[in-house]
Amino acid sequence: MKLMKTVDAVGQVLCHDITQIIPGVTKDAVFRKGHIIRPEDIPVLLSVGKENLYIWEKDDSMLHENEAAEILREMCQSDHMHPTPVKEGKIELVADRDGLLKVDREKLRAVNRFGELMIACRHGDFPVKAGDKLAGTRIIPLVIAKEKMERARAICQDGPILRLLPFRHKRAAILTTGSEVYHGRIQDAFTPALEKKLAEYDTEIIYHEIFDDDHAAITAGCLEAIRRGADLVLCSGGMSVDPDDRTPLAIKNTGADIVTYGAPVLPGAMFLLSYYRDGERTVPIVGLPGCVMYAKRTIFDLVLPRLMADDPVTAEELAGLGEGGLCLNCPVCTFPNCGFGKGV
Repeated sequence: MKLMKTVDAVGQVLCHDITQIIPGVTKDAVFRKGHIIRPEDIPVLLSVGKENLYIWEKDDSMLHENEAAEILREMCQSDHMHPTPVKEGKIELVADRDGLLKVDREKLRAVNRFGELMIACRHGDFPVKAGDKLAGTRIIPLVIAKEKMERARAICQDGPILRLLPFRHKRAAILTTGSEVYHGRIQDAFTPALEKKLAEYDTEIIYHEIFDDDHAAITAGCLEAIRRGADLVLCSGGMSVDPDDRTPLAIKNTGADIVTYGAPVLPGAMFLLSYYRDGERTVPIVGLPGCVMYAKRTIFDLVLPRLMADDPVTAEELAGLGEGGLCLNCPVCTFPNCGFGKGV
């Protein structure tokens, strides 16, 4: 491309979109890339502050911003998402269905460290809805070396930066524990809270029982729920270090593999996650602390979307939730967009 005074550019071809910004009214291109400049266009161009223009010159070693944006889009896109048309050198990716967004953070950071190009996306490991914007891609200059874009593309040769895992239908079991509920001394407030959380996903509750603080009975209840076909077992209450709280022992005695008992998230420190192997099936058994009953957002909101997408959660990943894992009780909770629990 070459630089030319606007008043001398009649008949030349624009190599980039010209944007007009009128606060509160519009922000859009008044002329698109490839437009051949006419005499009547000169006053319009000058009115948007363009006294000089970049005019297109063919150079096989360089890529235009639109072509580069397509490469960046290709590096990000996978199943269940679609791109928007390129506009002013930018392409966005949009979700085709509800699901869990996964971000390869190492690749994302490697690309953004390259210089002259960028990819911005939502926080990974959070739920998204069909129609949600997932990412935006563009280069910073108007043109970029083709060789540089090829080196950037190589970062993603073994897979894209983004994935969207569809949520699965789940048959859930709720085991409410605690002598105070079992003996009718207080009303069960845990089950309605869990039903509300599960209603955000494609679930059916196939098993619900209330248990005394009897670890053997709770263990038997977990195994019975799985025998009846539960894909997800939620044990509510009895998760503290109090001697009468037996839920962690009960889950351990099922034979499930304990991923963690305890998480660096407040509210939700006394959280337990385990996986029970039932033949070819893997069933999460979760121990939920009391905060899930009354707090709007807890550790459960960070883990449940991953369980619903069959995305295995590791102890290392849970340990990484410490940075950003303190809920500040904001007057207006913008979860999940605020990235609660995600120190990205």
